[in-house]
Amino acid sequence: MHPANHVQTAPDRPALIMAGSGETITYSQLEHRSNQGAHLFRSIGLKTGDVVAILMENNPRFLEIAWAAQRAGLYFTCISTKLTAVEVEYILNDCAAQALITSPNMQIADELAGLMEGLLLYMVDEAHASFRSYEQEISQFPVTPIADQAPGADMLYTSGTTGRPKGVKLESTATAFDDEVRMEVVCRALFGFREGTVYLCPAPLYHSAPLRFAMTVQRLGGTVILMEKFDPEAALALIEKYRIDSAQFVPTHFIRMLKLPAEIREHYDVSSLQSVIHASAPCPVPVKEQMIAWWGPVIHEFYSGTEPVGMCHITSAEWLAHKGSVGKAVRGTLHICDDDGNPLPPRAEGLVYFEGGTEVSYHNDTEKTKEIRNQHGWSTLGDVGWVDEDGYLYLTDRKSFMIISGGVNIYPQEIENLLIGHPKIADVAVVGAPHPEMGEQVVAVVQPMPGITPDAGLAAEITEFARDHLSHVKAPRRVDFMEELPRHPTGKLYKRLIRDAYWGKTDTSIV
Repeated sequence: MHPANHVQTAPDRPALIMAGSGETITYSQLEHRSNQGAHLFRSIGLKTGDVVAILMENNPRFLEIAWAAQRAGLYFTCISTKLTAVEVEYILNDCAAQALITSPNMQIADELAGLMEGLLLYMVDEAHASFRSYEQEISQFPVTPIADQAPGADMLYTSGTTGRPKGVKLESTATAFDDEVRMEVVCRALFGFREGTVYLCPAPLYHSAPLRFAMTVQRLGGTVILMEKFDPEAALALIEKYRIDSAQFVPTHFIRMLKLPAEIREHYDVSSLQSVIHASAPCPVPVKEQMIAWWGPVIHEFYSGTEPVGMCHITSAEWLAHKGSVGKAVRGTLHICDDDGNPLPPRAEGLVYFEGGTEVSYHNDTEKTKEIRNQHGWSTLGDVGWVDEDGYLYLTDRKSFMIISGGVNIYPQEIENLLIGHPKIADVAVVGAPHPEMGEQVVAVVQPMPGITPDAGLAAEITEFARDHLSHVKAPRRVDFMEELPRHPTGKLYKRLIRDAYWGKTDTSIV
């Protein structure tokens, strides 16, 4: 399936509706504009296998450009809008992009133009300085397909929460531009996506899950409701307004919606929801319990990554019987291994590996590629966990965030899952900081709820709360405060930035 296939049967069906402005793009318009974009790419010399980069906020042109690249056989690298010009420059050089398309809202655009000599530069809306107008450029071309359509794909970079981002360039098995892709199969079989699905996308399209889900909805002939920026009450209002049946959130979104006053939550009708998907970050058990109680057993969770070495999935009914699990493997075979790569028995904690999943290589980084594989050829995303006797996976934390205090291994996720339930805490990160006697000490970095004063009294209250619910060794020895924690809009926490500050490191950019 492909958006092009739906033009014949439903040309006027909305392929995209912008949540804020209400701007609507029909399948006919998407077809015409993506064809024109493909012609533009060919006219500047881009051929199958070349790379075009997209750096912009959620806006109406984003998916049109992605589809133009896809049907021209190009890789399209979508870049985080939170990066500095130097960080973006690294990605552009690493992926060998030959063209960059951005928007006037990117304040680093002019700086990038000075850094990237020889790169073809385009800007949507009102182009300025060194940028050509994307809309004016494509208007010169026909709305019919190029003669040599070919299947392109995304080439995305890991978000860099643990180091310099790595490019994930997957080899395509498709032979035609409109061949079925794996995401179609997954979304139909696991999440019930179909023609006519109305899908809410509350997260940035430059991230893998929102991008791939949104494009899959359009492959199947559904409608994407795209939020320019997430707002908890606005999301509820959109669900009611458009009778949204499918959506993909992250736990941070759940937490923000749950912390709305009860009268606001109860005001909106969410009964149209049939399939709500969450992933990207660990979801505390109490948060998920409340969401299922509120929205019903429509919540699905999956565990995978930008590098799709494997996948786990769990329904609400399964989760209620295996609380805290991220599901059973639906792609690849799960293994829990020790530090030497040896398989461990059920309920033994170790590094999570997948056997027989997608073969992944990091672009221009053979050493990082080697690091994610063990001697058996199994691949890992770097997470620690255990599997029960029924094959359900429970994640403990990322190995790189483990705290070793007095010789005891402590995983921050358990502590964070507890503290986020405190009524005065809006967000929290737990990290290890230097300690002269213990090696590391547990530090809770807290973002208070609006109107709550971050003082010694609140720190003492949080410490006591932790000690009432956790063993003494896991309770924070120190509580610090931040006005806002550094989170990626997809919900991922840039914990490395917080941790590095305690260790006196200065190279703490998001890249």
